[in-house]
Amino acid sequence: MRIILGYYLLLTLIGFGSMWQDKRRARQRAHRTPEATLLMIAFLGGAFGSWIGMYSVRHKTRKAKFQWLVPLAAILHLAFWIFYTSQ
Repeated sequence: MRIILGYYLLLTLIGFGSMWQDKRRARQRAHRTPEATLLMIAFLGGAFGSWIGMYSVRHKTRKAKFQWLVPLAAILHLAFWIFYTSQ
């Protein structure tokens, strides 16, 4: 259980950090993180961090793909937690 919690904590921080860093790079017109990578981080477990990062730094909030897929990833991981802890 501690390993899974650690995994989610790490991916949440990575999700938030990746949104923050990509926003920073966008402002500097530097090399950006591909959208597919940002979404992969969300679906691998960083959905809540990505979601918080999206709205706290106002990054990718206008993109429909992110408006739908990041919350979907969060819902899927929440469902996993409900299923995992109910057994």
